[in-house]
This record gives sequence, C-alpha cells and structure tokens, in this order.
Amino acid sequence: MWPFTKRIYLTRARDTTGHPNMKKIDIHTHIMPEKMPNWVQRFGYGEFIHLEHRNCKACMMKGDRLFREVDANCFDAGVRLAEMKETDVSVQVLSTIPVLFNYWAKPADGLETSRFFNDHIADTVSKSPDRFIGLGTVPLQDIGMAVDEMVRCVGELGMPGLEIGTNINGLNLGDETLLPFFAEAERLGCALFIHPWEMMGEKDMQKYWLPWLVGMPAETTRAICSILFSGILDKFPKLRIAFAHGGGSFPYTLGRIEHGYRVRPDLVQIDSKTSPRDALGSFWVDSLVHDEAAFRFLMDVMTDDRICLGSDYPFPLGEHRPGELLEKMDFPQESKEKMMSGNALAWLGLDK
Repeated sequence: MWPFTKRIYLTRARDTTGHPNMKKIDIHTHIMPEKMPNWVQRFGYGEFIHLEHRNCKACMMKGDRLFREVDANCFDAGVRLAEMKETDVSVQVLSTIPVLFNYWAKPADGLETSRFFNDHIADTVSKSPDRFIGLGTVPLQDIGMAVDEMVRCVGELGMPGLEIGTNINGLNLGDETLLPFFAEAERLGCALFIHPWEMMGEKDMQKYWLPWLVGMPAETTRAICSILFSGILDKFPKLRIAFAHGGGSFPYTLGRIEHGYRVRPDLVQIDSKTSPRDALGSFWVDSLVHDEAAFRFLMDVMTDDRICLGSDYPFPLGEHRPGELLEKMDFPQESKEKMMSGNALAWLGLDK
C-alpha cells in the first residue's frame, strides 16, 4: 500500500488549491473517530476517552466526566475538507489527539486503542488520499508492542510516520529503554512527530490554562533536550523528527542551554559530545508560534530548511487560518514554499 499511497499523493495534491505556487501541507492537525468504544466499561478501569453526542454537542468523556466539547471538524472528514478548501490547505497530516495516547493503560489495552485509532486514520486517508496523510500512534509503555504496531502502520497501513508524546509516563525520550524503538524507526524510515502531553508541573498550575500556555512549550523543550543530550541523533542520524509548537521554548532558551553544555560538561555532556547548537539542522519544528517577531527569531535559529507549516487544527490554540502568519511576512517566495510544503515532504520522506 505504501508505494501506492505515495504515488497518489505526489501526483494529485498539486491541484488542490487556487494558489499554484503556494501549496500548504499542514503537518500538525488532530483527528478522532466519531464513534469509539467505551473502554472504561470494556476494560474495567482508567479514564479512557470516548465520544458522546448530546443535544447537538459532541462531548469527549473521560470515564464518566466531561473532558471537552469538540466541534464536528474534530471527527467529520467532510467538514474538515470544506474548511481546508476555505483556508487553501492542500494536505493535512492527521494525527491522534494526545490525550488518546493512553500510555498509562495496560500494554495490551493500549495496543488495542492504538490499533483502533490507526485503522480510523488509515481509513480516512484512503477515502481522500490526495488531501490527507496519516500518522500512527503506538503503545510506548511496551516497546515490543510499540515496534510491532509501528511496523504495521508503515508496512500495512501505508503511514510515513508516527506521532509520539514528549514523555512516556514521566520517562524522558532519551531513556535507554526507548533505544530499540528509535532504532526501528530509523530502519523503517518512519518519521516522528513529537507532541507535548502530560506536561511537567501540570498539577501545580491548573489556574489560567497555564498547562497549555506555559507547560506545553517547556514540555517540548524537555523533549528536545532529552533527545539531543542522550545522543539519540548521534546513534540514529537518519531519524527524521519534528517537534510541535515551533519547538516550544527551545529556540528562545538555546543560548542558556548551549552555555550550560559548555560550562558544566560533567553534568550535560554525559551521553553526547554534540553541542545543542551543532545539532540544529538535524530535526524539524512546526511553524506555530503566533507572533511575527517570534517567527523571525525561529527562522534565525532553525533556518527555512527546518520549519514546516503546522496549525494545531482544529483546536482554539491553533492558527485558525493555517499559514496566515507566514504568508504575510516578507520572506523570499522560495523560503515560503519550503516552509509551506517542501520541508514537510522532506521530513515525511516523500520528497523523492
């Protein structure tokens, strides 16, 4: 299925917008099935999410509690396609909502939910292969199961990559227990999209939506530093990793991080001798920073080769018209085209 999916995308996606010189591939969008089993009842424990439709509202239920109301664009591909047309988005890269990772679940149950979400995304892509690309999710609480499901996602479902969380039940991504997962991702050519979830310090800052405003950028920085300092990219240099939300706080604290690397090598240079600044160019970030000055700084740090359009569709913290900030800035057309689509293809391994 994989070569077929690749061919369909590359030959048809070019004609999906009214802007022949500015295609948009949005690498950061989330989707969920319209109907899900009630896994709390099925498994007998936990706070698994399911969706209930009540009085014209779609309610994400966490166990028997309301977690969040969502609009139809969160699960209805038809609504999604219409909104893509309105905003001139050529292709969406679909990934599950991080609260559905279910890393805390028993491994077999986490595998069952992962397969359910992956099959749903693959089915959505199959119905509109010129408009959607799918990323899978895997039960990283069990590396063997995670690797097996990654193999299925790439080989059977035709997915070019996976979305994973910034930590696995508090375990940093640089932990050596995760090395077999990263090794297999490199072997398969499986791109990884790393998204914050279960933010550190979340319980201490519930007021004012601080976990989303402050915790997510810090959590993403934690993941980037864990990947870099652990030597993951030294061990697996062909890994293709992208981080959400413009890399979080990392670009803006790189000076401090680099300084710490140099003045305390006894604490920082334990597993890798590659400096954080020298590692720039070995990973991607999305464009979601909401601010023109921040975007210019992001460009200075990451360059136009390593930024991909990402909107966090369809949620309120996302960019409501994907690419609008980038479109209005005075970067050269070639740079804009790379960030709008070319870099996404390179990260996904579809640029060949």
